[in-house]
Amino acid sequence: MKIKKLIIALLVIAMVFAVVGTCTLLADPGDSSDPIVTTSYISEILMPELSFKVVELKTGETMECQAGTELVLRMGKATVIATEKGGLADVSSGFDLKDGEEMPSNHHLIVPVADGRGIKAENAVIVLVKGKYTIK
Repeated sequence: MKIKKLIIALLVIAMVFAVVGTCTLLADPGDSSDPIVTTSYISEILMPELSFKVVELKTGETMECQAGTELVLRMGKATVIATEKGGLADVSSGFDLKDGEEMPSNHHLIVPVADGRGIKAENAVIVLVKGKYTIK
């Protein structure tokens, strides 16, 4: 009896390994069930989202930002566009900048919500941006 149970157990284990092995061999690498991260994905998609981009705005142009967009004013004068829910988070000084306030130079600002918040260029502006935005 013990030998019969042992043989059945070994057959079950062998069948499990056969099924797992077959599934592994038949799987397409890189499809939606098994994604592959490639160097081109990192350099073309991921790194641009993690790096600041230099953006120039002309006088009167506005930049409407998406949630999580980060801004640093490097040159010029810009004012904050806020909504009734709040303004831009100035993480350098720990304050919330309200609508119409002057954007401080070299301060790290974060847009918390995508509800029309952003900045307006009062003259030629250079701003570092990390995240998604539209210029109007």
